Amino acid sequence: MSLLTSRLERERQTVEAMIKMYCRDIHANSGKLCPECKALLDYAGQRLQKCPYHEEKTTCAKCRTHCYKPLVREKIRKIMHYSGPRMIRYHPVLAFFHIIAGMRKEPLSPMRGRYIEDKFCT
Repeated sequence: MSLLTSRLERERQTVEAMIKMYCRDIHANSGKLCPECKALLDYAGQRLQKCPYHEEKTTCAKCRTHCYKPLVREKIRKIMHYSGPRMIRYHPVLAFFHIIAGMRKEPLSPMRGRYIEDKFCT
């Protein structure tokens, strides 16, 4: 991974690493993702592509615009709770950039230049 990789690409790589780690350890899959985790990874990728903040985004946990459906959001939170502490050992560079991204301020509205109210992405 290059340090010049875009913010969204690093976020995609981080989510993918977390889902793979969770699937490998919890679902006992080695090599390939189970259908449930594959669907979650695809969904996360779609949401990331539609992120209105692009390179200005913080971590999804800090964002006021929740792009994931509530049920999927709970699944990804469970995965991140499991994988987060393990990321430092297995993916230290991604973990470092994720920590830095979490220190970013809440993004401004891409349309109005002000903070967005709690709303869902389309």
